[in-house]
This record gives sequence, structure tokens and C-alpha cells, in this order.
Amino acid sequence: MRARGLFLFAALAIGYAFLYGPILSLIVYSFNESRLVTVWSRFSFKWYGELFENEQILSSAWLSLKIAAISATGAVVLGTLAAVMLVRFGRFRGRMLFSAMITAPLVMPDVIIGLALLLLFVSLEQWLNWPEGRGMTTIAIAHVTLGMAYATVVVQSRLSQMDASVEEAALDLGARPWKVFLLITLPIISPALAAGWLLAFTLSLDDLVIASFVSGPGSTTLPMVIFSSVRLGVSPQINALATIVVVLVTIGILIAGRITLRAERDRQADRRRAGE
Repeated sequence: MRARGLFLFAALAIGYAFLYGPILSLIVYSFNESRLVTVWSRFSFKWYGELFENEQILSSAWLSLKIAAISATGAVVLGTLAAVMLVRFGRFRGRMLFSAMITAPLVMPDVIIGLALLLLFVSLEQWLNWPEGRGMTTIAIAHVTLGMAYATVVVQSRLSQMDASVEEAALDLGARPWKVFLLITLPIISPALAAGWLLAFTLSLDDLVIASFVSGPGSTTLPMVIFSSVRLGVSPQINALATIVVVLVTIGILIAGRITLRAERDRQADRRRAGE
């Protein structure tokens, strides 16, 4: 038993080192004064200062954050509506086709999605004169299409596990369907909404392939800037930028986890009070 425990501990340690060792190395070398990212000279915040003076990176980061926030919100709204339709409306005509179209981006290569959306935007511009060129709007629409599939799966899973008797009781007491949805259903599935939003936000912020197809001049996202920079050699500024992103993502995960844990505790407390 002891040998088995040591083996499991060693396997766990190797796995964590394999996953997080490169990230830790990146963070450490972001404080390196040397321009060579693999040669340590001395501790310094030099590259953080140069990073915040790099207008190209700052503007692309701000653009990526705006697109990610807009696309995540749109993906959660549309994904929630799709999930409600799939869970609450039973077996309607065309359900299989609708479900397949919603989940298609989950398994379709990003190259195919990007090319299809590019052709769509070009055709729309020829027929309707909208959108005018490729930019922030087209990237946001593309990311909504991608994030909606993930948000639908997350919200649908939570809705299918939800006790429908709570909604039925509210309807029996005279509440209108829209009021039941806003005051009862949404608060119950709020952890799933938060998870879907964060997932869609992360996918948008991380996307390179689709954005490369549907972007145009003046709409370069942060992953595109990083990719073009790395092709010419890794700059210490990229290490500093990656460190900031890792810290912000970690803080976001901790906050989301705390909110989810608090919501779960509140639900368990309500169930205990209802049982008493």
C-alpha cells in the first residue's frame, strides 16, 4: 500500500510539474533583466515598464478584452435561450437539427469555422453593405458563434438537473412564466451562467485562428500580436504580459469559485430549512 501511495504521489508530482513547470519558468524569467529569455542576469521589473509603454500590445489587449466581454455576454444570452428550448420544450419538430447546429462548433475545426464566417461576412457585405469590412464587430460575432455552443452545453446540463417542481409551484401560485424565469430559474442556474460566461470569455481571449480569418486592418487581437512577435523570437515583454494574464486569470477563477461555493452553501441551507 505504501509503495502504491508513493507511486501515485510521484505520478501526481510529475503531472503537475509537466503542466505548470513551463508557466512557472515563464513567470520567473519575466523578472529577468537580460534580453535573452533563457539566460538569467538579475532581478528587475524592466520588461514590465517597457510592456506598459508598448502601444501596440496595450491597444490589442484592450481590444481583446472588449471583444471577449461582448462575445461572452452574447454567448451566454443566446446559449441560455437555446438551453431552455432544448430542456423545457420537449421533442419538437427539428429538435435534432437544432441541437446539431448548436453543438457543431464544439467538434468543427477552427479553420473551417473561420473560413465559413469569412465567406459569410463577405457575402453579407456585398448584399447588405454590412458589416463594412472586417473588424471588431465581425470578430465578436464569430466568437459569439463559438462561445454559444459551450455556454449551451453548460446551462443545459444545469437546467436538466434542476427540480422543475419549484417552477411549477410558482406558476400554481399565480406567477407569470417570465417572472418565474427571472426570479426563480435564473438565480438557481446562476453558477452555470457564470461558468458559461467565463468559458466563453476565455475562448474569445485565447482565439487566434478564427480571429485571423475575420479580422481586418486596425483590429489585431492580443493573440495575433503575440503570435507574430514570437515568430521573430520570444521577447521578455511577452513573458511579462503572460505573467499578468496568468495572475488575472487566477484571481478570476478564485472569485468565481468563491461565488459558486457560496451559492451552493445557500442552496444547501435552503434545502435544510425546507426539510425542517
